[in-house]
Amino acid sequence: MSKPILLCFLFLLALPIYSTDLIAHPGGLDKNGGHLNRKTGEYHCHKPNCVEKGNSPKPTQQPKISSKRYNRKDWPHWIDKDNDCQNTRAEILIRYSLEPVKFKRNKDCNVSWGKWIGPYTGKEFTKASDLDIDHIVPLAHAHKTGAANWTRKQKRDFANDPENLLAVDDNTNQEKGAKGPARWKPPLKSYWCEYALKWRHVKAKYRLSISVPEERSLEVMERTCQ
Repeated sequence: MSKPILLCFLFLLALPIYSTDLIAHPGGLDKNGGHLNRKTGEYHCHKPNCVEKGNSPKPTQQPKISSKRYNRKDWPHWIDKDNDCQNTRAEILIRYSLEPVKFKRNKDCNVSWGKWIGPYTGKEFTKASDLDIDHIVPLAHAHKTGAANWTRKQKRDFANDPENLLAVDDNTNQEKGAKGPARWKPPLKSYWCEYALKWRHVKAKYRLSISVPEERSLEVMERTCQ
């Protein structure tokens, strides 16, 4: 090997080796310890305690529209999956209460009191009757974006999936209705990041489509993650 070629080879060996993962993700990490690649819609964790949010479907101009009409009765909820007398609503109220909950009567079935902070507004609530259980990705929205032809069991599983449920005040839940991010965002801007990541996670988990306006609105909310 000639001396110039040898020197060139040694120079290349001396160059620092960078992680391709770091090169592919310029910029800082979000509060979760991960990074969203907005070009591909993929979310990558970079810290040990980071929660993987799933990879988002690529945005489409227009989701396929099914001839089947949406009927809320096709999505059974709330169910008592483990037969402990607490249905999905009760379990979500228990999960998000900041204090031990109180139940109606003697049976630990129906929650009546607790302490909740509404994620969409930041307001505090103590009466369970003031709260609704919100589907982050609404049932009617899921129907329109890929779930219309699901079996009844698939719809039941989606309707009772804790990863798609939050305890929120009833007025805000009614205001949201079945709207997607392009038409509704949480009034509390500090929750935008988490809401957008949860939305993407559910859409990816159930392979539901994301429209272009929906994608743009998610990106707006995700800018608050930094």
